[in-house]
Amino acid sequence: MRNCIKVVNVMLFTFCGTLLGQPYFDTYVPNKYVKENIFLNKVADTSATPVFVEIKGKIPQPIWPARQDIIDLYWRTWEIAFANIRLGNNNNGFIRPYIDPAFNDNIFTEDCGYMVLFCRYAYRAFNFQQTLDNFYAKQHKDGFICREIRGSNGNDAFQRFDPSSAGINIFPWAEWEYFTNIGDLERLRNIFPVLLANYQWYSTYRTWQDGSYFSSGWGCGMDNQPRLPAGFNPAFSHGHMSWIDVTLQQIVAGKILIQMAEVLERSQDVQDIKAAVLDLTELVNTKMWNPQQVMYYDVFRDGSQSHVKTIGAFWALLADVVPQRELPRFIAHLSDTTEFNRPHRIPSLSADNLSYNPVDGGYWRGAVWAMTNYSVLRGLTKVHQDSLAFAIARNHVENVVKIYKDTGIIWENYSPEKLTGSGRRNFVGEGGLSGTAIFLEYILGIRADVPNNTLTWDVRLLDDHGIKQYPFGVSGLVDLHCQKRKQATVEPVINVTANVPFTLHVIWQEGSKIIEIKPDKI
Repeated sequence: MRNCIKVVNVMLFTFCGTLLGQPYFDTYVPNKYVKENIFLNKVADTSATPVFVEIKGKIPQPIWPARQDIIDLYWRTWEIAFANIRLGNNNNGFIRPYIDPAFNDNIFTEDCGYMVLFCRYAYRAFNFQQTLDNFYAKQHKDGFICREIRGSNGNDAFQRFDPSSAGINIFPWAEWEYFTNIGDLERLRNIFPVLLANYQWYSTYRTWQDGSYFSSGWGCGMDNQPRLPAGFNPAFSHGHMSWIDVTLQQIVAGKILIQMAEVLERSQDVQDIKAAVLDLTELVNTKMWNPQQVMYYDVFRDGSQSHVKTIGAFWALLADVVPQRELPRFIAHLSDTTEFNRPHRIPSLSADNLSYNPVDGGYWRGAVWAMTNYSVLRGLTKVHQDSLAFAIARNHVENVVKIYKDTGIIWENYSPEKLTGSGRRNFVGEGGLSGTAIFLEYILGIRADVPNNTLTWDVRLLDDHGIKQYPFGVSGLVDLHCQKRKQATVEPVINVTANVPFTLHVIWQEGSKIIEIKPDKI
């Protein structure tokens, strides 16, 4: 029987192979924007990569004398990140030096996207953003970019129509945050058509009839959450389900592409996305919103809601789709001690779920992850919930640093109930967000908006603190220092030195002020 099958296969190959040299027909529908992809067929950059001890002085230098433990976590994170820089080679065809996700020698869209979200702060020492160029260089002619690409040979780890082949569409957000800090217009111009083609691939091949999106446990990055209906594999099946996180992520990606198009004067290229964002917003607020439980849920094939409260629902904040009248009750889930306000915030699965694992988090059944925490924090910023964001960030970093002091390890994920970490060790990796971006943006409270030439300093610490050589634009550097205060209501006394002009917006508990900063030497 095996020999007969081989004969048939050879005959099929001969028939179809006369066209393409492969045993199946080419069903690609080319996307016109892929023709603008400048990363395709680029020659690999094999130049020397930086050594951490030699470039440490080019990385922003936080100041917090009272908390040397958190400063130590910050520098250890960068040390590991620079040790994980890899070069492409002739086998994998990666065109740029990149930060390895520190998982299995492959590169992942979600991990790499989250890594550059904190690595942008080391722009002057090494341009980690080019990590994403290796994905863009592997884009298919229909716009598809595989969520995992093998470091050994540069091949996709999944066939493109596999439910697990496409990860969260994080590229637009990762690139926009980089642009917000660095203001690199040339890069924005180069990556825009790549991201547009990829967005259109998602909308063509990852949607149901009503426009909602699907994925799988692996595809959405939350491998083993108990979200699928009975009878479906939780890791690999789409379960005929509308996935709330993936649908919301497409709203986020769509809105950012619209912003990019405005900056680049290419708004005509995103007219369909403008309509799609409006339609998806209405869809999630009708079909996926539960007004009684004030929560967004996955939706099954029969139209019923899953009632599994996952951290993925909080992408609604970054998507900015929550009706204003419902916002206080929706974000209240994050403060509810029976749900997401556990000893270590924020668990990936609500604590009132029967599958919740209070011991080690069970991977995505309650474990705390830096990347999902960061997504929620950025969402809270979007909807002006800064006090809650500070409380969650402070709780998270305090737990991470306690475990780091005890074990000397930055973990892949953490228990929501105990001072323990799980998974990969020294995971930098997206685990680097805790000691860098979350620390800088939500504990020190410093966030840049270079395109609008403003920098916000949300001062919440009472201790003496600040930062030196904070990057503001391609060449801008800023030193910030705040003197110790007795209470949070006292207006902070600050000192600022910069080599570029900008508007500084200082916020404290009972006030705010605008300061026009004029350049000086640093």
